[in-house]
Amino acid sequence: MRPLPVTSAHRSVASCLDGERAVERAFTVGFRHRVRFVEGAFETANRELAALMGDAQRKPRVVAFVDQNVADAWPRLTRQLVEYGQAHCERFTLVEPVHLVAAGEACKNDTRCLEEVCRAIHDARIDRQSYVLAVGGGAVLDVVGFAAAIVHRGVRLVRMPTTTLAQADSGVGVKNGINAFGKKNYLGTFAPPWAVINDAQLLTTLPDGEWRDGFAEAVKVALIKDAALFGQIEADAARIKARDLAAALPVIRRSALLHVDHITQGGDPFELTAARPLDFGHWAAHRLEEMTSFTLRHGEAVAIGMMLDCTYATRMGLASATLPGRVAAVLGELGLPTWHDALRDSDRLLEGIEAFREHLGGQLTVTLACEMGRSVDVHAIDDGAMVRAVEELAQTQQRLSRKRLPDHD
Repeated sequence: MRPLPVTSAHRSVASCLDGERAVERAFTVGFRHRVRFVEGAFETANRELAALMGDAQRKPRVVAFVDQNVADAWPRLTRQLVEYGQAHCERFTLVEPVHLVAAGEACKNDTRCLEEVCRAIHDARIDRQSYVLAVGGGAVLDVVGFAAAIVHRGVRLVRMPTTTLAQADSGVGVKNGINAFGKKNYLGTFAPPWAVINDAQLLTTLPDGEWRDGFAEAVKVALIKDAALFGQIEADAARIKARDLAAALPVIRRSALLHVDHITQGGDPFELTAARPLDFGHWAAHRLEEMTSFTLRHGEAVAIGMMLDCTYATRMGLASATLPGRVAAVLGELGLPTWHDALRDSDRLLEGIEAFREHLGGQLTVTLACEMGRSVDVHAIDDGAMVRAVEELAQTQQRLSRKRLPDHD
């Protein structure tokens, strides 16, 4: 076969390829993380929400989603939101109706909930300069946030967390997502919200279990980043459990600020590297949630996960012998658990380590507290030592249970 003749077109292509054949350019995207701490955000005299979303020149459209549990606890909330929109109609247009979203982990387990939120955003004609307002607990914020992140490749989201857990931790983060294939947060995005408004008033109607739940995340971030905060929680744990706002709100605020500082100043806001210190205690927590079909609250699972990792760290010589007892004491004072019988299924539990590595990608990195306010990253877990840590926790639980039994003659 005769070779094809070299034409001028071929020479032109070859000439073009003589330049750069591998191009790499670094670029950055600027984000601003806005977090506000208020009380009574929907009172018409409070202009914080209108200032964050409003623009008298173009009057952006706003579509609102409210957690069903929040709507039940605050029967006037949806009407109050409409009245707020009417009072500030020169700044933005609130699209009616206000949409209610099923509460709790159930909404993250059903893709129909995500589809319904996307449809509502579409029907409200929300563009990239308009706003989605999400009012609710962490699960509802995750679903609505995921929808806002994928519609038009991202529209502006304003979060209003209504639980202690969301105000102290997840609501001020940059993650959104839903559960899929039996895995926690398997589908999701990193998408910083336009703003976060922590309204202390919305915490006052929380059930006691949900009130306590969020302080597990405050203990977590204190253990790895702020010894003074841990001491503050230790000193005020009984008051916090009793819902004394004077003791609780400073802890929630400090926890939120530590999370914001880590995201904005830690150098890895979208978790592109292996280390995720804010996930201390979470490899086991996520696994326990899955093993209990999400009947275990996230904060409860985190409390147990922290206890397990602190016990393991001590066994491995990475933490002092007093650390697990001190952590158990403060969790107990807050009314949070330190044990669940699902831990006994060690084979299923330890599968969570590989799932955690897979979620991170690449090398396994697990953050362990080694002393108050300081942590260490490890890249391997000794399965045998972890099983013995579970056994040690079980023995501690048995001793505590015997102490609680009533005396009989």
